[in-house]
Amino acid sequence: MWLQRGNPPGRARSSSSHFATSSFKDIQHLCAAADDRPPKQPKQPSIFHRVRLANSLLRAWSTHLNAPRLNSAPAETQPEPPIYIPGAENRIIVYFTSLRVVRSTFEDCQAVRSILRGFRVSIDERDVSMDYKFMDELQGILADKVKGKITLPRVFIGGRYFGGAEEVKQLHEVGELKKVVGKLPAADPGVVCEVCGGYRFILCDECSGSHKCYTEKSGFRTCGACNENGLIRCPSCLLTV
Repeated sequence: MWLQRGNPPGRARSSSSHFATSSFKDIQHLCAAADDRPPKQPKQPSIFHRVRLANSLLRAWSTHLNAPRLNSAPAETQPEPPIYIPGAENRIIVYFTSLRVVRSTFEDCQAVRSILRGFRVSIDERDVSMDYKFMDELQGILADKVKGKITLPRVFIGGRYFGGAEEVKQLHEVGELKKVVGKLPAADPGVVCEVCGGYRFILCDECSGSHKCYTEKSGFRTCGACNENGLIRCPSCLLTV
């Protein structure tokens, strides 16, 4: 007797309901739906994280601002004195470079200057590429107070040190920079100086920009009135900062 072809006794026929009820056009539909899904975006820092960073910067600055004088506290509890530029209480001072040698540094300097110029306050921009004495000056201010190599830009608001590009950007993003800068006297930094054209420097009158002076008695000598580039700071700009 021939055995009847089919499944063995006791074994149920395996079937896929999905495959039984789906067709080839359903597979095409599923593939098209997968292609329509938007690509994953890179994870961005949380706004709460940026707020916490900005608040920590403000608390540190506030601690320096309200710190007692050194002679009024015991030696073991004396707070670290704030980094401060005397005589700059009514303006912003920015140490930066206009050279494009290091692209990231140049872009940071441009970004910070653009942010600060958006506030109607007096800004003293000190370009170290125009006068290297500015870098010596900055190193003297931050000596033994900032760890590692001093990078640009560096910002002082109301005479007090606030940091570099990252600190300024973070404070600006959360709206705290406006509150700090708003305490300074109003000014119009958008007016271009008619003497220097906004460059903050002019040619030295003594050497006509050569950085060398000549006399019949001693011949050529280094000009003591200008910097290494034969430039002096614009006297008109100095009156407005």
